[in-house]
Amino acid sequence: MKYLKLIILFLVLVKTSLAQNENRKFEHINQTDYGLEIFVNDGKYDIQFYTDHIVETTFIPKGEEVKRTSHAVVLRPQKVEVIPVVTNNESVFFTKGIEVKIQKQPFQIAYSYKGNPLISEKAGYIKNDSLETIQFNLTKDEVLYGGGARALGMNRRGNRLELYNKAHYGYETRSELMNFTLPIVLSSNKYMVHFDNAPIGFLDLDSKKDNTLTYETISGRKTYQVIVGDGWYDIINNYTKLTGKQPMPPRWTLGNFSSRFGYHSQEETEATISKFEAYKIPVDAIILDLYWFGKEVQGTMGNLEVFRDSFPDFEGMVSRLKGKGVKTITITEPFVLTTSKRWDEAVKKDVLAKDSLGNPYTYDFYFGNTGLIDIYKPKAAQWFWNIYKGLANKGVAGIWGDLGEPEVHPAELIHETGTANEVHNIYGHDWARLIHEGYKRDFPNRRPFVLMRAGYSGSQRYGLIPWSGDVNRTWGGLQSQPEIALQMGIQGLGYMHSDLGGFAGANLDDELYVRWLQYGVFQPIYRPHAQEDVPSEPVFRSDKARKLAKQSIKLRYKLLPYNYNLVYQNNQKGTPLMRPLFFEESNNQALQDYSETYLWGHDFLVSPILEAGKKEQSVYFPKTSNWFNFYTDEKIEGGQRKKIKTKENAIPTFVRAGAFIPMAKSMQNTEAYDAKDIEIHYYHHASVKESKRALYNDDGKTALAFEKGMYELIEFEAEIEKHYLEIGFEVEVGKNHQFNTKHIGLIIHNIQNKPRFIKVDGKRAPFSWNSKESTLNIPVIWTTSEEKEIKIKFKK
Repeated sequence: MKYLKLIILFLVLVKTSLAQNENRKFEHINQTDYGLEIFVNDGKYDIQFYTDHIVETTFIPKGEEVKRTSHAVVLRPQKVEVIPVVTNNESVFFTKGIEVKIQKQPFQIAYSYKGNPLISEKAGYIKNDSLETIQFNLTKDEVLYGGGARALGMNRRGNRLELYNKAHYGYETRSELMNFTLPIVLSSNKYMVHFDNAPIGFLDLDSKKDNTLTYETISGRKTYQVIVGDGWYDIINNYTKLTGKQPMPPRWTLGNFSSRFGYHSQEETEATISKFEAYKIPVDAIILDLYWFGKEVQGTMGNLEVFRDSFPDFEGMVSRLKGKGVKTITITEPFVLTTSKRWDEAVKKDVLAKDSLGNPYTYDFYFGNTGLIDIYKPKAAQWFWNIYKGLANKGVAGIWGDLGEPEVHPAELIHETGTANEVHNIYGHDWARLIHEGYKRDFPNRRPFVLMRAGYSGSQRYGLIPWSGDVNRTWGGLQSQPEIALQMGIQGLGYMHSDLGGFAGANLDDELYVRWLQYGVFQPIYRPHAQEDVPSEPVFRSDKARKLAKQSIKLRYKLLPYNYNLVYQNNQKGTPLMRPLFFEESNNQALQDYSETYLWGHDFLVSPILEAGKKEQSVYFPKTSNWFNFYTDEKIEGGQRKKIKTKENAIPTFVRAGAFIPMAKSMQNTEAYDAKDIEIHYYHHASVKESKRALYNDDGKTALAFEKGMYELIEFEAEIEKHYLEIGFEVEVGKNHQFNTKHIGLIIHNIQNKPRFIKVDGKRAPFSWNSKESTLNIPVIWTTSEEKEIKIKFKK
């Protein structure tokens, strides 16, 4: 009966939708195994269901062949139960989730979810002189997100966004075009539209203010998917089912990186790491920029081999660093300069993109006269991979792919599979695929680290880790970073991060530097990086800046188990590591364009300081919880905006009541991390009668460890019963993981009075209570093959 009521409600509501292209005339519908075929006078619509929550629509104009190849989608259409309801002028096809309505006259396609109208085609597909477009109706007040990495404000409605990956050097608070331009729209009405087509174009988010969404492209597929769900997390999970989940990167990816543009020699590289050791500042990786293959910035790109004058014992250096727990990462670019050592080889082996006459296409850009590797040629892809394989065999642990938009990509250049404009937006995506597939083939047990400046929808499945480009080293540059990372997270690329401290310009501002690094604790990758005029590494900054930066870096390492659990969640469900507050209160309009405060995982509320000299910060606390100040344990009731006094050594950070926060012991790098010896902080609050969390752990390096059964999943539970607080631990282990013994320091916050007694597994146990901090500390030794129960008896 409930299902029937939804059908009736839907049929009533869709009567209000606007008509489509009046010249398009309905002819007939066929129901297929996976969806529908709708024949109209100027072509055919092919509609396929992937699940009850994902439907794909393709228009095939008369005289054209359907283009089946998708660069984004990996899911296959499925047989979904579809109930047709047919009347004289419309046919509605119902699944358990999404519904598709075909209005016959005037012709229109509309989409709904569980009886709630979402979006409908307006003019639908139209071919103009220069562009092909697909047009949709929008409701008056819906907020729109998406379009990739931009600095525009969270609500991107009102902008016509170019879809052409392009670097923006030195941007600050506004950047309309950046390295990741994704053909994705998300609506505050809780649906997503993904335009599944690679060639360049535009995404018009109601720029004319006539309630119209328009996708514009030069050519290609007339295909889009509508993705729905019961909430934001559900929608992102469904989208990443469609386009692929992000593999888990190695655990060291969560550590601190030493990086700059750039280290000129082997001696300078090793001396820098020695500085980190001397100051006892944790570090897990060092990134070598252009100088590893040449002495000069210009004229050497494309050498792609070690410059022995500066790195005479490169292999020894990598080995020595590895012995200290520090990984080496090398930059690479897809350009081979005509002055480089490999130019003749690249021409001879025919690995470069061509001109119209079949010769290598050469052109000038900042680094010199160049050709571009045509990764779409199988022999060129193999040639490029062999270079990476050689570096991996030298001990290099990660790959940095720079300038992969590509930075300069003339329209006249021709690739094996199409023109420059047809493949431009997927070049970085397919470059990441090349590396991902190479590792899978030649190093199948190793998790790659792939840092890329450009990509496409679905790039997350190749392990691509994006960053926000050459941001200016100013407060304006910092201010745009939370928005960019939050936007990319909801579009499937959960590891978007920034060059901590800012990249462009010689601005020596210790306050800015420290605040950026404090923000970095609660964003996906901790990688200070900048032009070398002003050092990006804390070991070369002032005493005060270095000490404050060290506090942030040590906190980053302390949160390693919590952060690694976010990696697991992202791998399993596509869940972003950074999450906007409208995820928490989806109907709160004030939060729909708000990025200044966000969630780090489920349990941290973070409000970075984005202005100089700020003495207090206005923070909104979601009403879904009560909150604790992470540094003082002050209790704050949810559902209010509150002014928080700032501190020099930290940004405002809060923990959700009822949270279990796992923390690691101090370490110099993640090689020293021991999951058998950790702290578990529980934030007790009378309003939380029952609480559950889970903590994932594996060896941090084996590819597909979860799928291979090489993991443990620890479950924590807290329950308040009368005058007792009961806490339980249990573990699920994969088939190839062993039970073990853990030494856990259980710290319970907000315990106002000393307990009468504590029992662990039914026996009285020692504990310490700190009256000043209102914390309870219970040492627990736990053999994980058995459940552990801690029972705390309070005084009446």
